[in-house]
Amino acid sequence: MSHFVVIAPPLFSHFRALQALAGGLIDRGHRVTFVHQFEAASLLNDTRVGFCPVGIATHPAGSLARTVRHAANPSGLAIRRVIADLARTTDMLCRELPDALNGLQADALICDQMEAAGGLVAEALGLPFVSVACALPVNREPGLPLAVMPFAYEQSERARHMYATSERVYDWLMRSHGRVIARHALAFGLPPRDSLHQCLSPLAQISQTLPALDFPRTALPAWFHAVGPLRPPALARPSSAAWPIDPARPFVFASLGTLQGQRYGLFRTLARACRQLDAQLLVAHCGGLDAAQSEALQRQGATWVTDFADQPQVLAQAQAVITHGGLNTVMDAIVAATPILAVPIAFDQPGVAARVAWAGVGRRASRHSRSVVFAEHLRALLDAPAYAQRQRALAPALLEAGGTPRAVQIIEQAIEAKRPVLAA
Repeated sequence: MSHFVVIAPPLFSHFRALQALAGGLIDRGHRVTFVHQFEAASLLNDTRVGFCPVGIATHPAGSLARTVRHAANPSGLAIRRVIADLARTTDMLCRELPDALNGLQADALICDQMEAAGGLVAEALGLPFVSVACALPVNREPGLPLAVMPFAYEQSERARHMYATSERVYDWLMRSHGRVIARHALAFGLPPRDSLHQCLSPLAQISQTLPALDFPRTALPAWFHAVGPLRPPALARPSSAAWPIDPARPFVFASLGTLQGQRYGLFRTLARACRQLDAQLLVAHCGGLDAAQSEALQRQGATWVTDFADQPQVLAQAQAVITHGGLNTVMDAIVAATPILAVPIAFDQPGVAARVAWAGVGRRASRHSRSVVFAEHLRALLDAPAYAQRQRALAPALLEAGGTPRAVQIIEQAIEAKRPVLAA
C-alpha cells in the first residue's frame, strides 16, 4: 500500500473534497497525509487522515486567519493581498516540501490544481503525482475564457479577442506568483514555467466539473477525467425536523459558502426578495453572522437563519438554491436537481455562474442587484420546470462519472503503472 501526501490551498471547500478522496484511499488500505501550515489541520475532521505541519517560521499562528480574511474580501486593490498570500504560500511549500516528503517517505502526491508547489516539488523529487481540480479546471484552451472570467461562451472573433485580452490581464495581475513558480522551477532544474496550468500531472488529472457543466472542451489531455463531486460515502440521513417546511409555499436555500458568509447586506437583499415571493428562506451563513444579524435577517424576510445546515438534505427539499457560485454547492445542487441562482463574488465563481447559465441549470445575477431583480430571477426558477428538468437529465452522466470511487481507482492506476491513465 502507498503513502499519499496531499497538497492543497488551506481552504475549507478544497480540503473537504480532498479529504473525501483521502477517505476513499484509506478505505483501500493506503495512508494519506496532508502537508501545510499547522493551522490548516483545523480544516480536517477525519481522524484517519494524517497531517504534517510546515512553514512554522513564515506562517505562524494567526497567518491562516489573515489569509482567509483577505480571500473573503478580494475586490478592487485587495486582490493584490490575495495574490501575495498565494505567492508566499507557494514559496514556503516549495522550500519546505522536499524535506517533509523525504521525512514522510511519501510514495506519491495528490496535488490540488490551485497550488503549484505540489507539482513542482513532485517533479523535482521524481515522485508520481495526480492533479485534482476542486474548483473549475485551470487547463487553458485557445478560444475559451479562463475559469476566473465571467464571460459567456461564444465563438465569434470578438469573443476570442476578449478572452485572449483578459488572459493577458490575468497573467499580468498574477505576475508575482508567476515569478515564484519560475524561480523554483529553475532551482529544481525543471523546464521553464510561470503559471498554474503548467504544473499539472502527466499521469492523471481529475476534475469535479462535469463536461455538461463546462464550456465545450477540445484540447484537454487524454488523461483528464471528469469524475463529478468528490464526496464521502452517502450516509442514511434521518428526516430533519429543524425546518418545518410548509409544502404549500416555495422553499429556497441560500448559502454563500465559508468565505463569504459574513455578507449580511447581500443576505438581507435576498431575504427581501423571498418575502416578495412569499417564499420560505433558509439562510446558512457558515458562522459569518452574529446573533443580532441573524435576528435582523428574519425580520427582513428570512424564515430560518443558521450557521450550518446539512446541505445535501436541504437541497433535496428546496425548489431553488441561491449560491455564490462555489463549485461544491453547484455540484450538490445538480445532484439534487435543485435550480440554481448563482450570485458570484470572486475567484472562479463568475466562471461557474457563466457555466450554470450556459448549461441551463440555473440563472446568474450580480451581487449588486436590488431585491426586485433577485425576486424576478427566483420567480423564473420556481415557475419554469426546464431548469430542474435539465438537471435531472444530467443524472446518468453523474452516475457514469463515478465520483470518489472512480477517482480512487484512477489514482491507484496512475501511481502503480507510473504512466498516463487515459480517459475512456
